[in-house]
Amino acid sequence: MPNRTSRPDFRLACAVLLLATATGGQTAELGGSYTLLVENDVFTGRDQHYTNGLRLSYLSAQDDVPDYIRKFALALPFVELGASLRAGYALGHNIYTPDNIAAATVVANERPYAGYLYAGMAVVAESNGESGNILDTWELDLGIVGPSARGEEVQNNFHRLIGSPEAQGWANQLKDEPVVSLTHERKWRHLWRHPPSGLGFDFTPHVGGSVGNLATYLNLGATVRFGKGLSRDYGPPRIRPSLPGSGFFIPHDGVGWYLYAGADGRAIAHNIFLDGNTFRDSHSVDRKLWVGDMQTGLVLTFSTVQIAYTHVYRTREFEGQTAGDNFGAVSISARF
Repeated sequence: MPNRTSRPDFRLACAVLLLATATGGQTAELGGSYTLLVENDVFTGRDQHYTNGLRLSYLSAQDDVPDYIRKFALALPFVELGASLRAGYALGHNIYTPDNIAAATVVANERPYAGYLYAGMAVVAESNGESGNILDTWELDLGIVGPSARGEEVQNNFHRLIGSPEAQGWANQLKDEPVVSLTHERKWRHLWRHPPSGLGFDFTPHVGGSVGNLATYLNLGATVRFGKGLSRDYGPPRIRPSLPGSGFFIPHDGVGWYLYAGADGRAIAHNIFLDGNTFRDSHSVDRKLWVGDMQTGLVLTFSTVQIAYTHVYRTREFEGQTAGDNFGAVSISARF
C-alpha cells in the first residue's frame, strides 16, 4: 500500500508556496533562499526502502556570511580566494523500512528499519572558470540514527491519522548511534544560450564524496538542462545521496522554466542504513558496492519562488533486493 505519510507534508508545502507567492514583486535586496523539500515513494505507488525524507533549509544571499565563516571557507580545499560565498543551515528527517512492513519480526534479506534526524551546516562557493561556472559545496551533518530519531512515531502516527496500516517491525530498527557526515561536491556548469529565444542548454558534470560513520562514498555524474533562465541556479535541491543541485536560485522578473535529466554513480564503502550499527549488533544486509541514480524533472521559477519536481530511479542497493527503487521529490524555495 502506498505510504501516505507524505500527504500532510505536501499540504504544508502547498501552504508555504502560497505564502511565498504572496511575497512576489520586487527582487532587489532579497534575503537568502528558504527551501522545503519532500522526497517520498508515494509518488510512485510503493511503500518500501527509502520511504520518506523531509528537509528544511536556508542558504544565505551571495556573500552575506559572517567573517568567521568566510575565514573558514577560504581554509577549505578547492575554495578559491575570489569566490562568492553562501552559508547554509538545514534540519532533516529520513525514514527507511523493509518492503514487508506487516511483519513484526526481522525480515530476512531486507534492509533494516531506521530513522535519521540531523542538522547540517554548509559553505557554498561559486567562482568562474575558463569554460564555465564552478560551484563547490562543503556540508557537515550531525545527527542520530535509531529510536531517538522517532522514525516509528512519525510514520505510524501519520498512518493512524489517515487510516493506513501501521508498520509492525519497528522493534527491530537500528540502535541509537550518533552519526557524522562530511561531504564535498564540485560542479562545472557549461551554459549555451540563444538570446533571441531566451532558451538555453547546459551540461554540468559533478564529482564528490562523503566520509563518516553515516556513509562513506565517492560519486560522479552529470546533469543536462534545457529551458529558460538556466543561469539562475545549478539544478534543484535534493537530499543526499543524490544528484546535487545548488540549494539556491537567483530571482528575476518573469517566469523561468527548464527540463532536466541526470545520472550519478557512487562507489560505496559504508552505509549505516544497510551495514547496520557501527559499534553494536543490529540487523544488516550485504551492501552493493556500486549504486546509481537516474533522474528527470521540471523546474518552474516565478520571480521569487521556485518549484521543482524530480522523478528518481535508484538501482539496487543490497544483495537480495529484487528491483531498484522509484521515488519522487518535490521542493519549494522562496526568497524574501
